[in-house]
Amino acid sequence: MRMANKLLILGLGIAVVAATIGASAQTPAGDTRPVILVVPIAAGGGVDTIGRIFAAQLAERLKQPWVVENRPGAGGVVGLDSVAKAVPDGHTMVVIETSAVLQKWLHKNVPFDVVADFAPVAQMATTPLLLFANPSLPVANVKELIAYAKANPGKLSVGTPGIGSPHHLAVAMLNAAAGIDITHVPYKGTAPALNDLLGAQIPLIWATPNVVMQYVEAGKIKPLAVGSLERIALLPNVPTLNESGVPGFDVSVWFGIAAPAKTPSDIIARVSGEIAAIDKLPEIKTKTAARLRSQLPRQPASRRQDRSRPRPLWQGYPRRRHHAGLNRQEKSQRERP
Repeated sequence: MRMANKLLILGLGIAVVAATIGASAQTPAGDTRPVILVVPIAAGGGVDTIGRIFAAQLAERLKQPWVVENRPGAGGVVGLDSVAKAVPDGHTMVVIETSAVLQKWLHKNVPFDVVADFAPVAQMATTPLLLFANPSLPVANVKELIAYAKANPGKLSVGTPGIGSPHHLAVAMLNAAAGIDITHVPYKGTAPALNDLLGAQIPLIWATPNVVMQYVEAGKIKPLAVGSLERIALLPNVPTLNESGVPGFDVSVWFGIAAPAKTPSDIIARVSGEIAAIDKLPEIKTKTAARLRSQLPRQPASRRQDRSRPRPLWQGYPRRRHHAGLNRQEKSQRERP
């Protein structure tokens, strides 16, 4: 079940470019119009966090405003589609992540083509997903969670940033692998799901570690397991699902920036070169390295063919309606605010 490898291969084809670009870092003379950086989920989650960190640096280095604009909805489809249809003049870009690739295999009528409608700019980070619980849930680890779920079928629910997110994939994978039925509750981002977890309205969420660590440290939520094959330095005592009775479980998230297709190559090169430089800044590593990412090698943007490979093995998990909880959600396509 080497899921992360397949997701990351696709991600490299979408969100990364060559690190050897030597373009000028100066904004074209007289161009002070802002760049809108769309974040296709609600503010406060991992995608939003990484977008704002890099947008602030890009604004400073390019001497041009970079405005982060959250456009949540439909698991990120609303925001992504708005950028796919934007004027390709370099003034609209999007923080793109794993779910953008998953959409084409989850839904029949996605309004954009992730290969044809976007120009990859740069990859920024990768991070594993973790399963977190409200302290009131009477389990201390995944083995106890599975036993509890089997003893209380249909009583547990888990929040994610939306339908079609890698977090949703993690829900489906765990349900299928463990033979349990934890109801998927999609939100318009991690932040609202986290709020409901803190308020004990839901007992579980899948999330990246950066957005929840303050609550873990305060004892307001508890980590149950890491979704990658290896433990993470930030929470070294938290076991992986792979070592908790769910062999091969491996789901991670990558983050990048993309622009509308046909955006001029000199603009792509300029922004890409700056992101590569920003990535090396000590203050950026301090903000993101420990809590958010493990760096992957950058690859040429020309590897677009990676985004159109045959459907990978993991596509079947979200389609298992009983385990993924898609019967209700696909009919209404509604997400919690």
